[in-house]
Amino acid sequence: MTGVRHRLWIGVDLGTSGVRGLAADDTGTVRASAARPLTSTRRGGRHEQDPRTWVEAAVTVLGEIAGHVDPTAVAGIAVDATSGTVVLADGPGPEAAFLGPGVMYDDDRGGAYAERAQEAGAATWDRLGHRIGTTWALPTVLAMLADHPTGHVRHQVDVVTGALVGAAVATDAANALKTGYDAVEGRWPGEVLVGLGLDPDRLPPVVAPGTPLGGLGPRAAVESGLCPGTPVVAGTTDGCAAQFGAGAVAPGAWNAVLGTTLVLKGVAAELLRDPSGAVYCHRGPQAGWWLPGGASSTGARVLGSLLDPGRFDALTASLQEDPPGELPVVYPLAGRGERFPFTVPDAEGFWLDGDAPRPLAELVPACGEREAFAALAEGVAFVERLCFEHVAALGADVSGPRTITGGATRNPWWNQRRADVLGVALRRPRHDDPALGAALLARAGVEAAGGEPDLVAAAAAMVHTAEEIAPRPDSVDPDTALERRYARFRAALVDRGWWAP
Repeated sequence: MTGVRHRLWIGVDLGTSGVRGLAADDTGTVRASAARPLTSTRRGGRHEQDPRTWVEAAVTVLGEIAGHVDPTAVAGIAVDATSGTVVLADGPGPEAAFLGPGVMYDDDRGGAYAERAQEAGAATWDRLGHRIGTTWALPTVLAMLADHPTGHVRHQVDVVTGALVGAAVATDAANALKTGYDAVEGRWPGEVLVGLGLDPDRLPPVVAPGTPLGGLGPRAAVESGLCPGTPVVAGTTDGCAAQFGAGAVAPGAWNAVLGTTLVLKGVAAELLRDPSGAVYCHRGPQAGWWLPGGASSTGARVLGSLLDPGRFDALTASLQEDPPGELPVVYPLAGRGERFPFTVPDAEGFWLDGDAPRPLAELVPACGEREAFAALAEGVAFVERLCFEHVAALGADVSGPRTITGGATRNPWWNQRRADVLGVALRRPRHDDPALGAALLARAGVEAAGGEPDLVAAAAAMVHTAEEIAPRPDSVDPDTALERRYARFRAALVDRGWWAP
């Protein structure tokens, strides 16, 4: 008796430090995975990569996966990439020569062009509910075109999908957002771009994530070991892919990624407009749905900046065995500047000694490492709660399931404290990988056959919960010490003019 032969869906995630791919079957079981590193060059505010290595690493990853699965079972491929990473080429197709390095999403060379880009398209950006950031792709491209005025713009994802298909391909609406794409009207805002000196013909056509782009071309098939003609669909950003892989695919559902920083991504039935610029929205693969999100400068980084990471396991065990009592109120910024849930460029971390604010550097000497660890972790949870309050105030539904991913979810005490602070159950998915989200998108796109991808159905089949963390009953009482600390936390931000209640 033979078993059921599942189709396989491949997702490829282009991250900052490397490329990771996996093949998942119809149930979400990962059948094979592989990874390859990428090398960056950083000089001051410049951050570059060789775009040829994106293709080389992606094809190598596909080849390793193909060596561990039946290539004839692979039913679709999707690629996600870092949002805002671009390169110029002398043509739109994969055979075109690159005119310089790939410029990464956090490169600041376009800073001098950002204000002009914001002003030129202010009415458009206001309608879309966001502002042009200094490191967004649009000002970056304007800076690059100053040296290569006839260059064709290609996003990181376009470079790889074009190489896989073996032809010039459309980009996806998510990766096009930071280059100025009008996701409401579904077009490049030509009148704005021409006024900035950017010919829209130098930009790729745009399709929705999951739209079929073509079949795997002969060259990529030979190099990867996969079958020629394997469907390749339009991808998305790495942030959106992470959200899909966590199962946050329907209105009201949210994914909080806690790693070095804290990132929130959710689904809304209507476009959210945030005048502060803290939140912006991608267009979802399904018509009428939007993917709002924001990234805080707080996160796990602050713990490592003040404490020895080698002590984290021991401190966690101590807190689980003997829960902390009263803790100092902390705003846990390791560096300078906050961008979500509010935008304050000169914000710095602090803690309250009674009602007196003190520099964050004084926290450990004053309180000891155990209490400081707990207070910092709780402070990040307070920021997370405030982020949810901010998106709710913009009109977002936050009543759906909340999943948590990122490196910090390996800490069970912190997971529980986050659930207590938020007052809702948190789900930790079995797999925490943007590549799974890309695989999900591949399935939804192929099954839609050119229609509207159904990510909800794909996620129901392929995303599974490993653990659900419920808030402890006593934590939801408004008179608890935890709630009183949160009230003091908000009041301290109001006093500084950072937060308007």
